Amino acid sequence: MASGQTTQEYIQHHLTNAKMCSVEGEIVFNKACSDAGFWVWHIDTLAWSIGLGILFLAVFRSVGKKATTGVPGKLQAFVELVVDFVDDNVKSTYHGNSSLIAPLALTIFVWVLLMNIMDLVPVDVIPGIAALIGEHAFGMDPHDVYMKAVPTTDLNLTAALAIGVFVLMIGYAIRMKGVGGFVKEITMQPFNHPVFIPANFILETVTLIARPFSLALRLFGNLYASELIFILIATVGFAQLPLHFAWSVFHLLVLPLQAFLFMTLTIVYLSLASQDH
Repeated sequence: MASGQTTQEYIQHHLTNAKMCSVEGEIVFNKACSDAGFWVWHIDTLAWSIGLGILFLAVFRSVGKKATTGVPGKLQAFVELVVDFVDDNVKSTYHGNSSLIAPLALTIFVWVLLMNIMDLVPVDVIPGIAALIGEHAFGMDPHDVYMKAVPTTDLNLTAALAIGVFVLMIGYAIRMKGVGGFVKEITMQPFNHPVFIPANFILETVTLIARPFSLALRLFGNLYASELIFILIATVGFAQLPLHFAWSVFHLLVLPLQAFLFMTLTIVYLSLASQDH
């Protein structure tokens, strides 16, 4: 914990995103964005999520180009294991025919997993490096330098992922059933009578919207709570080491599980959207 900080200030500092916005035509950062309203960019979330996405694409592309039919290397074997795992889940969950689902599921699983794994990095390491860079390279006060390195602890990112899935759900439903079929589905179910169209529409719309909401909030809630516990552990000083180790070991199961759930629910929702009832 930085000198001169109370425990409350320390926790708030670690839970604050690095922000960028435009105020009266001028680009400003962090505290100056407090009155900027809706259009504020969380530049740490963007940087880490895009960077990890590029890392995923680069590694998998490199392995794909160098893949051999003989005895694979360790990295190729690992990539093949992940691809087979995702492919098996898609085949058992998606009851349709689409060449997009398997690559989409693979992207979601690996990308979300990489973002989640950032939670295992000690909470003071990356913010500490960012503070040193800000102080010595830009002359900033270290207390004004913010850096959240776990993108999935930002509701904006999990909501953006969920909105992407929601758009795909609507697109697949219209593609498989047509506009008329999609409209009929949300107006004539579960009560197949014109009198119940308003009630059917409300019920089906709530169900449809609840799916991306549940995706976004589940991932965000689990990772935010996890990061908060790591921060609380860091406030106890040297005694944090065994606690940090124990919580990290537990997270070796939780972090991939959250990526798996996001991937699986995405496949399930797209499968439901593709079915013609």
